[in-house]
Amino acid sequence: MQKPLTLSRLRRMAIAASFRAPTTLGRAIRTLGFVQADPIRAPARAQDLILRHRVADYRNGDVHRQFMRLTLEEDFLYAYGIMSQETWRLLHPRHDAESRDGRHHPTGLAANVLEFVREHGATHPRDLAEQYGRERTLNGWGSWSSATTRALQRLHYYGLLRVVQRRGGIRVYAAAQPQAEPLSPEERRHRALLLLARLLAPLPERSLRPACALLARGVPDLGDPGEIVRALLAAGKLAAGEVEGERYLWPAELRATQQPRVVRLLAPFDPLVWDRRRFALLWGWEYRFEAYTPATERRLGYYALPLLWGEQVIGWANATVTNGALQVTPGFVGAAPVGGEFRRALDAEIARFAAFLQPAAPVVGVASSRAETLAGRSPTRVKEMGSILGKAARTSI
Repeated sequence: MQKPLTLSRLRRMAIAASFRAPTTLGRAIRTLGFVQADPIRAPARAQDLILRHRVADYRNGDVHRQFMRLTLEEDFLYAYGIMSQETWRLLHPRHDAESRDGRHHPTGLAANVLEFVREHGATHPRDLAEQYGRERTLNGWGSWSSATTRALQRLHYYGLLRVVQRRGGIRVYAAAQPQAEPLSPEERRHRALLLLARLLAPLPERSLRPACALLARGVPDLGDPGEIVRALLAAGKLAAGEVEGERYLWPAELRATQQPRVVRLLAPFDPLVWDRRRFALLWGWEYRFEAYTPATERRLGYYALPLLWGEQVIGWANATVTNGALQVTPGFVGAAPVGGEFRRALDAEIARFAAFLQPAAPVVGVASSRAETLAGRSPTRVKEMGSILGKAARTSI
């Protein structure tokens, strides 16, 4: 007999969907399908903070050190990030609405850049400066980029180029090989939405449309997500249920499992906390990413890491490295947990964090002087996911 759906069960499902036994880097990325990336290091990038919970003995920067060996891809799904080639296949060939046949056909400078990369191999943007000059053009963020860099980005978006490595954080491009047997548009759409549902499961149905508005950047011919969901439900690939008037979607094979009593410091873009609506529904408070919030208006901190304890996200922590020492400052939604079990679990997580940051030096531990609480504060209105994540879902990093 199916157990009744409750918030507690949904929480266990969400954690089970996100965290499995740590494995190798390649297997973890294939299992996840996609890892969101972000350039901010506070004290590590989002992709590394996400992977450290899913990869055995992961060290900061491993994904970029092993990027070429594992033939990973960088591209845009519902945000920009790192993905397996299986996921990359779901995105290409991307539909170009300005083309008669839907395929992108570069012209002018872009055609010249593509020919240069095909002839010379791995190309850093500065390799093009001598050949094509340093003309600048406005980018999507209202700042200036070189015209050749913009051409590289557009060719990358349409799958004609791929990122093969990073040098000093800058993308290096090479020609992409066409797929031998591309998937049909319908198959790509269905698999892409199923991947989104798996990453963010269980996903509130009200979050589906804003999430798919971002997914449509990666899959521009996505179409009506409601129609795809109905087809996946009818095929038994998705399941649905309702709790407290909110309807949720998840992959049919997902099961709720008992979660260990461990502490995890999560990235702001970790799949477990990515959907801010679901976060508020499951854990009863509003987590905010405040890196782009004026310092005087921050409640949690510049790069507050959600603090998961067992099956509850009970607060957040800010982690800094000063003079080679890691300092973790926790804050709590209510009263801080009492007793030795939580204290030991938090110490163990801080030790894992320090090892992940190696060769960073000694651990200072918890800075009790700034531990905070939100007890007694009524949660503010849960904002639309698109507005909260607008700056996070950037085209490039």
